[in-house]
Amino acid sequence: MSAMYEPNAQQIKNEKLYRQMGMTDEEFERAVGMLGRLPNYTETGLFSALWSEHCSYKSSKPVLRKFPTKGSRVLQGPGEGAGIVDIGDNQAAVFKMESHNSPSAIDPFIGAATGAGGVLRDVFSMGARPVALVNSLRFGDLSDARDRYLFEEAVSGIASYGNIIGIPTIAGEVQFDNCYSKRPLVNAMAVGLLNHEDIQKGIASGVGNSVMYAGAKTGRDGIHGATMSSAEVSVDVEAELPVMQAGDPFLEKLVMEACLELVKSDALIGIQDMGAAGLTSSAAEMASKAGYGVEMNLDLVPQREEGMTAYEMMLSESQERMLIVVKKGREQEVIDLFTRYDIEAVSIGKVTDDKMLRLLHKGELVAEVSADALAEDAPVYNKKSEEPAYFREFQAMEMIEPVVEDLNETLTALLKRPTIASKEWVYNQFDTHARRNTVVAPGSSAGVIRVDGTNKGLAMTADCNSRYVYLDPETGGKIAIAEAARNLVCSGAEPIAVTDCLNFGSADKPEVFWQFEKSADGISDACRKLNAPVISGNVSLSNEVNGVPIYPTPTIGMVGLVHDLSQVTTTEFKNAGDAIYLIGETAMDFGGSELQQMTEGKIFGKAPSIDLDVEAARQKGLLTAIQNKLVASATDLSEGGFAIALCEKAFGAEGLGAEVSISGSAVTALFSETQSRFLVTVKNENAEAFEKAVKDAVKIGRVTASDKIIIKGDGDTVLIDGTVNEFRSAWKGAIQCLLNSEA
Repeated sequence: MSAMYEPNAQQIKNEKLYRQMGMTDEEFERAVGMLGRLPNYTETGLFSALWSEHCSYKSSKPVLRKFPTKGSRVLQGPGEGAGIVDIGDNQAAVFKMESHNSPSAIDPFIGAATGAGGVLRDVFSMGARPVALVNSLRFGDLSDARDRYLFEEAVSGIASYGNIIGIPTIAGEVQFDNCYSKRPLVNAMAVGLLNHEDIQKGIASGVGNSVMYAGAKTGRDGIHGATMSSAEVSVDVEAELPVMQAGDPFLEKLVMEACLELVKSDALIGIQDMGAAGLTSSAAEMASKAGYGVEMNLDLVPQREEGMTAYEMMLSESQERMLIVVKKGREQEVIDLFTRYDIEAVSIGKVTDDKMLRLLHKGELVAEVSADALAEDAPVYNKKSEEPAYFREFQAMEMIEPVVEDLNETLTALLKRPTIASKEWVYNQFDTHARRNTVVAPGSSAGVIRVDGTNKGLAMTADCNSRYVYLDPETGGKIAIAEAARNLVCSGAEPIAVTDCLNFGSADKPEVFWQFEKSADGISDACRKLNAPVISGNVSLSNEVNGVPIYPTPTIGMVGLVHDLSQVTTTEFKNAGDAIYLIGETAMDFGGSELQQMTEGKIFGKAPSIDLDVEAARQKGLLTAIQNKLVASATDLSEGGFAIALCEKAFGAEGLGAEVSISGSAVTALFSETQSRFLVTVKNENAEAFEKAVKDAVKIGRVTASDKIIIKGDGDTVLIDGTVNEFRSAWKGAIQCLLNSEA
């Protein structure tokens, strides 16, 4: 491919060519003012990429400032590749969640795979060895051929990358709703471990120090990916689509091992992966953070295609590439280190004292821009916010209990719903035990990994019920945090910190921006109440299909510390005869529920309410009981309510069932989605101590040695009577059945 034609600076202004790169007229004038002249084509590209929503957070910064980001364990909050929290014994957990929504809507296999690859680089660029992957996925209705394709290919892409690089995927969630049709959400989270002295940051400091490039060669793939991820993607599959950046997990594994060896060397000054906006973002951000400048000779950049322009090299998003700053005179050590891993590493520039990003190409100065102007001085917008009419309508509604004719049939139908059904079809494709430190694999409340060389563990989960957030963003934001924390507590872990992936529609729509603001308020309140600061994250806006936004989906990734692996608790029943306890009272909460969606074909009304003081007290009480070995199994009540949670506890145990008694309206008692509730089992010898520790636990029945689920109501009326196998088969095969029947 020959070098692209580049218009001159005057043409860019006169023909408003910057608009094609995603810049507004005002932003272009702002860039002109900063430069004191018209930018050339390459410089315009630099500004457009780093001032895109995806890189600059120009619409979301004012909202993100609401989040609590500090805490006694926080060693690194937002602003670096990933956040870091202290877990004791000079060790730290490093984690980050990233979205790859736009690429996954175009090419789901490559989009999802490179999402996993990118977030892994975020973690090992901090000096941490990745130990686990988590994902949070949203797709449309599986009756649609395109949505089935997106689902199957995205899962395959995640599995391919993680399995080859040898990082276990140990937790995640998948939800289905028509609002995500043609516009899936693919959120990937990586968790790593390091010793405190190995913490690295993405800085370019020390005049004369070398700027080095390591990893794959640069190609023309992914150019302007950051801009694409800041705009709505057309669902016209016939349209010409951008060239996607393919990933190479074999190469990434080598790059990772080389970087993890490099962080032990005192030659290293700073390291950052080339993610969104490629060389542009890594160079400008590393220089800006350190208060220095960077000069690079692009002739020295390893290239896999001929005739590449400065614009193309700077904005390429080719995968598996790192930018490294090393002490002057130590370059050969670094080159030799990478060579041992069969990785190319070359010096392409130097650190300067003038705070400029200066680019040379073919003997000419092709760009000279302030690093701060690119990385720090992007415009910040306070977008218009307006409460939508639907919210007022829903808030005014009285809650109505759905009409159910046959309770057994309804339970079976709910178990078949893809959002509730077993996700084995998904996680069976993942290597869940790579590196041999997995303690709890997918299928329980949270995944748990052993902290090597200790008796501690890290638990991790990803959660968000976007229906609740749509009905009431502030309440839904609180619930997303509470739900994630509940899953950790049920696994025997103390929640310690949060990463997030805030997926919304266009911030230019006042109603969408209101959803964003309000959900952030709810998330912030819950983080403070549950002592789980936000240490990293990602914002993904413009998630729309033909102008219609997705449900607001602020996905929460949360990590918890298991102080002693003997305290790890899982979901399933353990022993016949154990007492079954329900913690928390049940109200008529059906707004946004799975039963409402199933019976009405839509959601409406008020989201379930949540009292954060009650939530915090129950979590604390249950965690203490678990840590004191008083609890045999635990799960929280979420989609589908009590009956679903009870069934799922039986599904994981062979030859065990349950007989319980509940009171009040049968439909509410069985299927309401009231918050802050748990279902636990306790050995008889621990029952008295458990009841003292958890004041609002009510004994409702026993685990049985029969293959039956029997739920009785008032007056010993039998509400549910079926075999575990019947219910399990409905739940277990539902997703595979949907994929097969529509093939």
